[in-house]
Amino acid sequence: MTKQFWLNLPVKDIAQSRTFYNAIGFTENNHMGAADSACFLIGQQNAVLMLFSYEQMENFMMTKISDTSAGSEMLLSIDAESREEVEALARVAATHGGTVFSQPTEIQGWMYGCGFTDPDGHRWNVLHMDMDKMPR
Repeated sequence: MTKQFWLNLPVKDIAQSRTFYNAIGFTENNHMGAADSACFLIGQQNAVLMLFSYEQMENFMMTKISDTSAGSEMLLSIDAESREEVEALARVAATHGGTVFSQPTEIQGWMYGCGFTDPDGHRWNVLHMDMDKMPR
């Protein structure tokens, strides 16, 4: 059975990305990674985010890296504990080299969320879900 879930992302500047992901509250795992990579733990489940240079990722995947300025293959989502956390993550992402593409807003009357990109254009979605207001 699967033991852990890992996300692997290509980045142009490991140091800049390390600063960004530390700022938005991911926990750096210094026991993994090297000078040309970085490892972070995400959330209570400790999902793993690995950052690699474009060259390393192309070697691993045996294909070219997608151009994030022209499109996106996925939307990575984070579950926030509160509306305030959604707003804080949007502010911190924008302050540390990311771009907020969807300002914090209420969605369908029971969710509150925003969207941002990291410095390399990878798209992240942050949602706070009020399960008491969720339609049944």
